[in-house]
Amino acid sequence: MSMLGIKWKLHGNGKAVRPGEVVAPGERLAWPLTIGVGMQHVVAMFGATFLVPIITGMPPATTLFFSGIGTLLFLVITQGRVPSYLGSSFAFIAPITASQQQFGIPGALGGVVLAGAGLAVIGAIVQKFGAGWINRLMPPIVTGAIVALIGLNLAPAAKNNFDAAPVTALVTLATIIVVGVLFRGILGRLSILVGVVVGYLVAMMRGEVNYAKMDAAAWVGLPHFQTPEFHLGVVGLFVPVVLVLVAENIGHVKSVSAMTGMNLDGVSGRALMADGAATVLAGFGGGSGTTTYAENIGVMAATKVYSTAAYWVAGTFAILLSFSPKFGELIATVPPGVLGGAATMLYGMIGILGVKIWVQNKVNFSNPVNLTTAAVSLIIGIADYTWVVGDLKFTGIALGSAAALVIYHGMKAIAKARGTAAEPETEQQGLPPAAKAAINAAAKRQPKKR
Repeated sequence: MSMLGIKWKLHGNGKAVRPGEVVAPGERLAWPLTIGVGMQHVVAMFGATFLVPIITGMPPATTLFFSGIGTLLFLVITQGRVPSYLGSSFAFIAPITASQQQFGIPGALGGVVLAGAGLAVIGAIVQKFGAGWINRLMPPIVTGAIVALIGLNLAPAAKNNFDAAPVTALVTLATIIVVGVLFRGILGRLSILVGVVVGYLVAMMRGEVNYAKMDAAAWVGLPHFQTPEFHLGVVGLFVPVVLVLVAENIGHVKSVSAMTGMNLDGVSGRALMADGAATVLAGFGGGSGTTTYAENIGVMAATKVYSTAAYWVAGTFAILLSFSPKFGELIATVPPGVLGGAATMLYGMIGILGVKIWVQNKVNFSNPVNLTTAAVSLIIGIADYTWVVGDLKFTGIALGSAAALVIYHGMKAIAKARGTAAEPETEQQGLPPAAKAAINAAAKRQPKKR
């Protein structure tokens, strides 16, 4: 039982979290409280997990089913050491949308499977050799550029939905912005979900919601499963997603490690393998690719409860919800205006997450290697440059990601060979000695006031 991560020790008396302590992954509160925390995790992941299938045209109930299955699989593979919920990854929106235009939903699902398999392979390598090589391959300047260009590449899609119903979209966006600063705690963290609900109500009043499919759907039934098709043309679209998922997973594992005071580096590879396996499973059945969710990490930070028992509750409840076709069709009724308002925020947030990676790691843009890597890759991604080679079509995300890797490592190799790399890659604390000496010399040259 302990090998599966389903054996928990009761924290204290099980009724409260002791001051200055946290409920560790291997602990739990009393079951009524654990179920309550688990339900809170479902609410936290709800809005973001459903937005991905709604935007990409995938069945919401199927995506919910595989997010629940994926979460339970993740807990088993990581042996209950990493508390996390696997929800729909926004990184898949652009490649799924692009591949659907060429190969339909089955072709997009094939790309999801390939991305998951690639992530699982990387996870196995990390588990065997450690994550140091990933940091060398994808330093913060490269990782930040790839994350940023994936979000910003989606800007035209957000605008198209916004233009479909500007009033509804504006209300949705304004609500998200206001709720994010108006409320504290869990409600503030669920600003996107609240914004979608308010926007949906406005859309109802404006007659923009169609309930025909929901009325015809049964209350209880199986999710709509689909099988993938594999096309060489989707490879270039989904490879960059793997890099983003690696960065997300390792970042989330480190976050949980910092908050619990536990060293989880030894299970980073398992976390990657688990997310990869969950994504492969989702792709074979008709769901969207998954990733560990920052929303649920926020819930843990607020409650101090890191028990994996709560995630077993959340995953199980998500699976149960997915067996209501009527519920799934209700989610699918969210109109374009609401999606446009929410997507304006979401896609921008993805872009800014890339910038956040640069800021947190003190990336030095005085270094020409860093500056060029970011500048070129972002323009390629945002403008959606395209390169067609036979049956292969590489779009802005793939080309921008490749540019970030090639430019960074290429320029760095040339600079090292020529001895021209003068600026450090990261900003140093305080001014360097040479700069201080120059400032002092300049001050001495200034004429004294009389």
